[in-house]
Amino acid sequence: MTIRQSGLTRRHYLAASGGLLLTGLGPTRRAAALETIRQGYQTNIWGMPTYYLLKSGLLEKRGIKFQDFAVASGNLTMQQMVARQVDLGTYAGQSFTIGHDKGGLIAIAVVEYVGRTAQIVTRKDLNITKVEQLKGLKVANQTGSSVGNIFVDIIAPKAGLKKGDYQEVRMDVNNMVAALAAKTVDAMVNVEPYNEIAVADGIGTSIMDYSSVDRMPVFMAATPDFLDKNTETAIAYLKAWQEVARDFKENPSKVADVIYSFFTSKGYTMSRDTFTKALAKVEVNPGFPPDLQAGLQKDAEVLLREKKISAIPDWKKALRPDLWAKASS
Repeated sequence: MTIRQSGLTRRHYLAASGGLLLTGLGPTRRAAALETIRQGYQTNIWGMPTYYLLKSGLLEKRGIKFQDFAVASGNLTMQQMVARQVDLGTYAGQSFTIGHDKGGLIAIAVVEYVGRTAQIVTRKDLNITKVEQLKGLKVANQTGSSVGNIFVDIIAPKAGLKKGDYQEVRMDVNNMVAALAAKTVDAMVNVEPYNEIAVADGIGTSIMDYSSVDRMPVFMAATPDFLDKNTETAIAYLKAWQEVARDFKENPSKVADVIYSFFTSKGYTMSRDTFTKALAKVEVNPGFPPDLQAGLQKDAEVLLREKKISAIPDWKKALRPDLWAKASS
């Protein structure tokens, strides 16, 4: 019932055809000039728009070759990018802000909003209905993730729980349902599709989602090194994302088939109905909204207070709406 994690689990090229670049022999094709990208993505529901992009053929259509790097959650992709092992990846605002602080990472788009997918799920047999009832219990949390940071820094304190009032059990999100079923933890801070699986299997009860706390935009971020050297590739890449947006809007059944096949290929036995409920909580709308800075500033102030970043970012450096604008022109 869990996705096996083995670090960089999939590394392969899906290459558009193209010959060698020969200098001095006339003009070259645009596709030949584009750089191979190293794309990171998480294997939960947040990473599935990116997975669809990789499987859709839209990158190859634009002459972009890629390697993909699958991990359990976006904060791991962020860490890979800080280490310059990956060029592009998605994660929510908290992880992005930490990544900018640690490695100068730059946001080039918002892919989706996922506040409804992030939830606190408790063991069904405990009959818990409120966050404050987690006092003294074991709570599975992917430490350092955006959902983990929001729980520890915002949700728990608002419910009167300080660090030490509950036992934080560090765990990847894809292992939490099994731990809940085995009763080795009492609750989990998790994302889809794991929440819907726990509820559908009669293991857990969702006591809240994050939408009332944070709408949670998920950013597509890039390393500054990649953008400095590969502006044209970045713009072509964002053009492919615009086509992904059309597919999600105009051909949702095709999109759902691709994503559902990913989870079933990893050994999940969730029903199509359970999957549909999980996917419906994701608001996929790639773009670069003009109102991002206020929310990021609020998140950054919490992260600075908790000493998770060294300073509030310069948002003019951290955000690059100009690339999306060029891709849209």
